[in-house]
Amino acid sequence: MLDIKYIRENKDAVLKGIEAKQHYGSKDGLEQILIKDAKNRELRQTLEEKQALRNSKSKLIGQLKRNGESAEEVLKEMGQISKEVKSLEEKSRELEQSIHGLLLELPNIPHESVPYGESDADNVVIASWGKKPSFSFEPKPHWELAKDRDWIDFERGNKTTGAGFPIFKGDIAKLVRALKNYFLDFLSEQGYSELSIPLLVNSDSATATGQLPDKEGQMYGVDDGFYLIPTSELILTGMFRNEILDQADLPLKVTGFSQCFRREAGSYGKDVRGLNRLHQFDKVEMVQFVKAENSYEVLEEMTKTSEAILESLELPYQRLILCSGDLGITQTKTYDLELWSAGQARWLEVTSISNITDFQARRLKTRYREGGAAGKGATKLVHTLNGSALAFPRTIAALLEHYQNEDGSVRVPEVLKTYLNKDLLE
Repeated sequence: MLDIKYIRENKDAVLKGIEAKQHYGSKDGLEQILIKDAKNRELRQTLEEKQALRNSKSKLIGQLKRNGESAEEVLKEMGQISKEVKSLEEKSRELEQSIHGLLLELPNIPHESVPYGESDADNVVIASWGKKPSFSFEPKPHWELAKDRDWIDFERGNKTTGAGFPIFKGDIAKLVRALKNYFLDFLSEQGYSELSIPLLVNSDSATATGQLPDKEGQMYGVDDGFYLIPTSELILTGMFRNEILDQADLPLKVTGFSQCFRREAGSYGKDVRGLNRLHQFDKVEMVQFVKAENSYEVLEEMTKTSEAILESLELPYQRLILCSGDLGITQTKTYDLELWSAGQARWLEVTSISNITDFQARRLKTRYREGGAAGKGATKLVHTLNGSALAFPRTIAALLEHYQNEDGSVRVPEVLKTYLNKDLLE
């Protein structure tokens, strides 16, 4: 959520950000925010004057009573003033609630380094690593490899649940476990604290992290006001809602493995074939809470961490900077990493790493205190960043296709051999 003071003083910058993100529907909301904010500030001034008058009348009543004089007329006046104060307070609360709801709809402003664009077609490749594999045979897509070896049961997953809910079997089920342990171990070595988290989130935390009201159509709602998490970011970030952190603990780095659940409506054809796009998938997430002055430096650091994992798996990848129109409502700058899918001859996104600046923290009311959480120093909003390390389905797809042999077996990357206790998936 943007700071109302910033909006008030930088209307043109906010409007430019709205247009860059293609959130044209938010322009009316911006105007309404400014109109209601001006009205509320005028109302608050009147309220303060009435409150001061009420206080002076109260003192006068006390003085009259001490002097043995009648305070009847002043009491009537104070009663009328008190009614006016109550009415003004109610109107101010209503305006503030309306402004808050409109603020939830405004997007964060893209960083100046983000290229302008309207869709993912305008994202820019800025780096690459590794070489695409060459084969002496026609490489197969992962769904054919999995079918030949009975590694993934799409049909029974569809029967028990629905499309986008596959069942992993045998060596691929073990590969899932190996990737989970490897990714978490890797991040632990990078200073991240590992957490085991819930798979349900309440609406307050979903709103605070920016999923609501923006992405409710992609989330699975369940009874009692909960949602299945679309990413563990909601828990890893939301767990510090309404807290003041110790400055000495920054940067605060947390990671967690979870199943994630997304509706992914409107995807068809090759985009959803095999493991390309699932409704339930595994992911290891990394989140950092940092000082404002460090957040863009940390964005580069977190991106290099995800890249280091891919390099350790010896999988060719490319880094993209997302254009303004492809950024989410919370993000100021995002990098995507894409793996080469040898069997499909296309790039597959496996992670996004984003700087959210203080957009979530303002909703979360997550701050840090200079001098320590229990000290007397000023409190400041943290900046939050998040990224995957990594999303499993497309990582598995790329691994199977990259390391496949002509007979359909798959070589195990060196760093995973100790986790799988084998050299070959067969």
